[in-house]
Amino acid sequence: MIDKNVILDKASGIERHLKRIENKRSISLDEFINNIDVQDILLFNLQVAIQNCIDMASHIISDENMGVAGSTSEIFYLLQENDYINAELTEKIIGAVGLRNLLVHEYGHLDLKKVYDIIQNDVNYLRNFVVTVLKKCGLE
Repeated sequence: MIDKNVILDKASGIERHLKRIENKRSISLDEFINNIDVQDILLFNLQVAIQNCIDMASHIISDENMGVAGSTSEIFYLLQENDYINAELTEKIIGAVGLRNLLVHEYGHLDLKKVYDIIQNDVNYLRNFVVTVLKKCGLE
């Protein structure tokens, strides 16, 4: 059985980090690229929001005995297979996991222009993930 408190705690964390991003993202691309402090704030909050999605998904997979994922990405495929999220959201979240890996492990050089675009236009899918999972768990 899913521990509802864990799910709600992770959902709250995701929302907190997304609001932090939303409060700090109203800057120009030039300012983002040239201001390491702003980069740190935005990238850290994005990283932690994504990690909370991973943690939420892992908790559900484990508690619902959905199987063992061979990778972080597979966690989201298991959620999709069990009708927690749809294919489009699965692909968006898996893309976010790739970005998180770049942020955490510093695999190569980040394309700051691309990251800026994601922060400006494409983080709402994390919120959609939360809403979708909360509904499926009966916690909306």
